[in-house]
Amino acid sequence: MPPNERLRDALLKQGITPSELADQLQVDPKTAERWVTTGRKPHARTRHAIAAKLGEAERYLWPGAVSDDKAQQVSESEVVKLYPHRNAVPNDLWDRLLGAATSHVDMLVYVGMFMTEKPNLLDQLRDKAANGARIRLLFGDRDSDAVIQRSLDEGIGRNTISAKIDHALAFFKPLADTPGVEIRKHATVLYNSIYRFDDEMVVNPHVFGKLAAHAPAMHIRRLAAGDLFSTYADSFDAVWDSASALT
Repeated sequence: MPPNERLRDALLKQGITPSELADQLQVDPKTAERWVTTGRKPHARTRHAIAAKLGEAERYLWPGAVSDDKAQQVSESEVVKLYPHRNAVPNDLWDRLLGAATSHVDMLVYVGMFMTEKPNLLDQLRDKAANGARIRLLFGDRDSDAVIQRSLDEGIGRNTISAKIDHALAFFKPLADTPGVEIRKHATVLYNSIYRFDDEMVVNPHVFGKLAAHAPAMHIRRLAAGDLFSTYADSFDAVWDSASALT
């Protein structure tokens, strides 16, 4: 069997050696080494523990190890709650998600101005970055065709969202030089706004002709054998990789 390069890469990203993983899981170090070098699959319970520890989907680390039916069932369980409108998401949920995040805070929006209403938001993000969290903020490119079209689709005028982006960036720009905080702009057609806090996120699907605040929102929590959380996390990464730095 070929080596498991996905598992090797996930271990490297976390700074964990196969021997250290073996120690944490209380298995033989040679067994953990074979998981990487020979592609040997651990038992289901061990796969789940490894995936949770590395913050990866079980199906990503071991393609084919989880059946499609099982993955579908687990993915359904990743949806904690569905809200009819984003503005129906309770304030205390946003506060809990942000307050508990220690490793990832990601935001993919055109504007995201409602987040600026959070007291001490910038200080919170600075503190989290100082303690090792990676903060990635993605805003729309004000001059892009996608942003202008979205503004027209919402019936609020050609340049309204562009002006809102200016205001949002003016608020967040003091973070631009903070170590651990990165801000970029994107020109993609934004099908969903994504707000990730470690292994939980709020996804706000966009609906034609509706403001984002009036469109539905899903609270999602990552499960190791599920695909839903990782689908949106991968989407965020794809936009991030294509985005440009602020000038």
